[in-house]
Amino acid sequence: MSSDIKPYTIAVPDEALAKVKSKLGAANLPQHVDFEDDWSYGAPAADIKRLAEYWRDGFDWRAQETRINQLPQYTTGIEVDGFDTLNIHFVHKKSPHLSSIPLLFCHGWPGSFLEVEKILPLLTEEQNGVSFHVVAPSLPNYAFSDGVKKKGFAPKQYAETLHKLMRKLGYSKYVTQGGDWGYAITRQIGIHYPESCVASHINFAVRGPPEFTQTPLTWLQHLVTPWSAEEKQGLARGQWFQKEGHGYNALQSTKPATLSFALADSPVAVLAWIYEKLRDWTDAYPWTDDEVLTWVSLYVFAAAGPEASTRIYYETAHASDDARAARARYNGRVKLGVSQFPRDLMTIPRLWCHALGPIAFEKRHKDGGHFAAHERPKELADDLHTMFGRNGGAYSVTKSLAKL
Repeated sequence: MSSDIKPYTIAVPDEALAKVKSKLGAANLPQHVDFEDDWSYGAPAADIKRLAEYWRDGFDWRAQETRINQLPQYTTGIEVDGFDTLNIHFVHKKSPHLSSIPLLFCHGWPGSFLEVEKILPLLTEEQNGVSFHVVAPSLPNYAFSDGVKKKGFAPKQYAETLHKLMRKLGYSKYVTQGGDWGYAITRQIGIHYPESCVASHINFAVRGPPEFTQTPLTWLQHLVTPWSAEEKQGLARGQWFQKEGHGYNALQSTKPATLSFALADSPVAVLAWIYEKLRDWTDAYPWTDDEVLTWVSLYVFAAAGPEASTRIYYETAHASDDARAARARYNGRVKLGVSQFPRDLMTIPRLWCHALGPIAFEKRHKDGGHFAAHERPKELADDLHTMFGRNGGAYSVTKSLAKL
């Protein structure tokens, strides 16, 4: 392992905590209207007022910081082609079982490395003949990783960063798991580094119907196979999201700098912007106030500021057409597992998933939402243990990596 990999302890300065409390105390909230608590308009006033007051007067960040610091955290510099060296923060938990598989866990927005917390002990313990060494980075521009100062840092560059991190940790071959941006980034890893990324599991998938030019047999199956009731519901969920829940994406994909002034200056703005998604994107998950404020605080106290996290949307939207389309193409070199949860932003029909790559595992769950590792950690861990375990579709990967 490289000598410049250093243990990391979160220690938000007292001055930063005091500044947030001061801003919360001076916050101007929207004027009252009769419909201010109607979720269809966005984050309800009553919830934001309650959370802001608790954040100011009762929330104990130091207690959350102490808990998070129980995770084994590190930082190291990663050179990215065409960009400055980035100091990357990550969790690295090795299983006690020497034959474990290296697994790269990749978060998205508005999540963070903390999404790995519940699933970490489940993955490092052996089940069905398989266990994992888990690496869960903070993406560049998120949490305690460096921000990127130059334009053009798109999913391809995120993929390069995380691949080089895995190599630096001594993992010449590894598997990946991701949802949200973790889906897009791990797909890029599989495209550009298939000699290292030997299998991938995703809990979020975005693509249209199979295409004859890429997967003719799947295309033909798709033509003659009716959608199940669950598949119809998943497509309806996606239509709702595009109509009623996609506004944040349009803004962050076109004018993130404008939004950044609100996010950089106002903790309440960050709270409202993220809280809405935590509620809308989950399956009635019982968020506690402490959970919400811990997730939000990881943005407010981020090394690059909360605004930096939105730029991946712009860079992706303004990348080349081929770069955007690549993640939805069939990649026959990397075994693929797919878990779908009904209250995600969308779920797609089974055969659409088959157009992404050689399926080694697939499951459509009865409940759960966008943040699977946090909402349904056991179910997601079970899926990984099934995919890579004895008689699983990717058990050949497990056996080959055990020999390294």
